[in-house]
Amino acid sequence: MDLSGPVNANKTVLYRLGVAARTSESFLDFYDQQRYNVAPSLTWQINDRAKLTLAAEYYEAKGPIDLGIPAQGTVLPNPNGKIPRNRVVGEPGIEDFNSRAYRVGYDFGYRFSDNWQLRSAFRTSFLRQDRDFITGNLAADQRTFARFYNTASFNDDVYNFDTYAVGKFATGSIRHQVVTGFNLSREDTFVTNSGSAIASLDLFNPQYGSQPARPTARLLDYRIRNDALGLYIQDQITLLDNLKVLLGGRFDIANNDYQRLDIVLGGFQQNEAFSPRVGIVYQPIPAVSLYASYSRSFLQAGFISRAQAEPERGTQYKVGVKADLNNRLAATLAFYDLTRTNLPTQDPNNPLLSILIGEQRSRGIEFDVTGEILPGWNMITGYAYTDAEITKDNTLTVGNQLNNVPKNAFNLWTTYEIQRGNYKGLGVGLGFYFAGDRQGDLANTFQLPSYSNRQSR
Repeated sequence: MDLSGPVNANKTVLYRLGVAARTSESFLDFYDQQRYNVAPSLTWQINDRAKLTLAAEYYEAKGPIDLGIPAQGTVLPNPNGKIPRNRVVGEPGIEDFNSRAYRVGYDFGYRFSDNWQLRSAFRTSFLRQDRDFITGNLAADQRTFARFYNTASFNDDVYNFDTYAVGKFATGSIRHQVVTGFNLSREDTFVTNSGSAIASLDLFNPQYGSQPARPTARLLDYRIRNDALGLYIQDQITLLDNLKVLLGGRFDIANNDYQRLDIVLGGFQQNEAFSPRVGIVYQPIPAVSLYASYSRSFLQAGFISRAQAEPERGTQYKVGVKADLNNRLAATLAFYDLTRTNLPTQDPNNPLLSILIGEQRSRGIEFDVTGEILPGWNMITGYAYTDAEITKDNTLTVGNQLNNVPKNAFNLWTTYEIQRGNYKGLGVGLGFYFAGDRQGDLANTFQLPSYSNRQSR
């Protein structure tokens, strides 16, 4: 349900209220999930120069946790046969996931003139999660699943304040559009996890109903505080009507205070980084745009279970062309090269922990066509080829493909809306997505098959 409208007679105060509730089952046994969402907002047009929006949101999700079934017996051979795809390795009634999120913030804009304006926004969110789930490993007989019960809590508080100015001016015949401002953020993360043994499960003849012992092993107990200050400036320069250049940069100061309480480990570190950004767009003819860009990125370590983890850094190169095929259809073709370092990924020996796998590089081609084929008939379609591999690592093989990244992906979404008559405005839509084969783990020991997904509305 989505309601909106004016609050007062002169329509300077507007409200909007979104409410949603969803329950979903699955092909998995014992699966039932509920989600609830309430999102109110209020906008006040103070005068012709200033506008203020207040927004809040509450989100809740309840349901079981499923971490999947072993590869042996699904995508790899198993001497005992195939594991049914609906099999659950946990315990019904014991595994549970309860997530609650609270968000509130404001967005304020003030226009000094036709060429200059100021924007200021603040948002805070509080995430509370309680998790009861079962992990385990497949035994040598490839049918017995040795299990371990985990109970955990995850609390995450995020505060983000962003203020920037946007201005337009000219230096002779050269036009500028400048964006400059600062971003201040804080994130507090609290994680506790304990566990105990629970009876093993025969994956081919499961007998449910086991109860875990009282949790005695404290697996994790840590606190992380991340503070960051970012200063940025960007100038979009119009040199000629058909030639534009983008120059920008961001300087970040970020610190990480980590305390691992269960094993008395911790540390504090601070990092500074400058991230440049350069782009150019050239139009040889009005219908064709050639573009290229270079950018660096910096991301302080957040939810990661190792002290003093290095921040993630990235470098991207991109070139492409956008063409208006006619006044209704446009096509884009792009080539990119993205390298990321110090990336956290799930520890294969413990899904609650993270490890740094070194350096990854993704190269690929993206092609898409969007627009209106006929009056009322719209289409979005695209193809992506991605070559994502490990380029540096101390334990994994260099050249291995990244897991769960298909080399080939294709999507198509089309809608039609009746243009006239009593049913004008009524529409239908149909979508299709295809993902090719992809690696199941970073060691590239097995592949996951391709799949497709169809949607309609």
